[in-house]
Amino acid sequence: MPATGRNYIIAGAGIAGMTLALALAKFGANILVLERSPHMHEFGAGLQISPNARHCLDRLGLSAALDAVSLEPEALDLYPQGSQSTPMSMELGAIMRERFGAPYAVMHRADLADLLYKACRRFANIDILFGVRHWDVVSHARGVTVAIDEADGQSRTSRAHAFIGADGVHSPTRRGMLAGPEAHFGNRIAWRALVPLDLVSGQIAPDRVSVFFGAGFHLVCYPLPSRRQANLALFMPAATQEPQGQPRPSGTGARAGAILTAAGSGWTPWPLFTVETSIWHRSNIGLIGDAAHAMVPFQAQGAAMGIEDATILAPLLVETKGAEDAFARYAALRQARVKRVAALSAQNGRIFHLPWPLSLARDATISAQGPRAHLRRLNWIYDYKADAIS
Repeated sequence: MPATGRNYIIAGAGIAGMTLALALAKFGANILVLERSPHMHEFGAGLQISPNARHCLDRLGLSAALDAVSLEPEALDLYPQGSQSTPMSMELGAIMRERFGAPYAVMHRADLADLLYKACRRFANIDILFGVRHWDVVSHARGVTVAIDEADGQSRTSRAHAFIGADGVHSPTRRGMLAGPEAHFGNRIAWRALVPLDLVSGQIAPDRVSVFFGAGFHLVCYPLPSRRQANLALFMPAATQEPQGQPRPSGTGARAGAILTAAGSGWTPWPLFTVETSIWHRSNIGLIGDAAHAMVPFQAQGAAMGIEDATILAPLLVETKGAEDAFARYAALRQARVKRVAALSAQNGRIFHLPWPLSLARDATISAQGPRAHLRRLNWIYDYKADAIS
């Protein structure tokens, strides 16, 4: 039987951390989430939620809220370098629900964070502390003791069964408490922007994801109808993680060039870091999400992997007598999958940025495979049911 009433402390009120808080709360656990930011804040813009992650969120009772703020694109359209012609398409829409039992949707990252936060607030057994200045964790035989310096200067000490670092790619939990590695900068930057939909309505379809390939870059665009905006993500090489100015890709073609012009100087850089480590836990301290396995976003699975992590870890923590055993089982269940997804994401990054004439072979292969080949190729990702893993 689940050990209800146990206390857990989570570092980080991001998507993975709040998903874990909700999953634990449904077992009757008490959760304290520590967040350094002074308020709810999720950096970034667009987010793609595939069926494997959507199953997890739906089980938390979030289906209707997700439908209200997301778009189910009919297809993903791929435009070869400089192309103005009909793109190559990968079918999404209804076929995703039919094949995998849940939709493939796009949304604003902040909208997902907001609905997770509102769901957490409905639970009396979830407490989220914002603006936390510092915390120290001491692990012992009966759990952890955490000394917390709150935003108002007050201090408190809390005890818990386990401490979980959901504190992102530069995780202090991973680097400090577990003596894990620093994140690795992969010499790429994602430039992100939001623009009014009417500024790009002639360049992208209102019901599709559009991807433009170029010389050493690619551009991902999709509508966010609930916000009347379009999300733009421009991926480019970078010698340093501290870029100067704004991105200036060459050889964009008229269509992609018009989209870049619409964004003007409104681009925000996001240096792409990755984390590769087998150290996901020690004693009753563990990691989930980007803190454990940050990957490049070229399969749009970063957030999904953190959501899956939370779905699998929660029942293990409450049903296993010792937190260390729960973390060990969780790592054994998750590490091979996230490593495979990370490898595919990295491979996609290389393929997306192939130079001419190698890019011609890439485009011909995609075109020859047809609009549903990705459903077979990615079945192992989308058909994964985290709630059935034990």
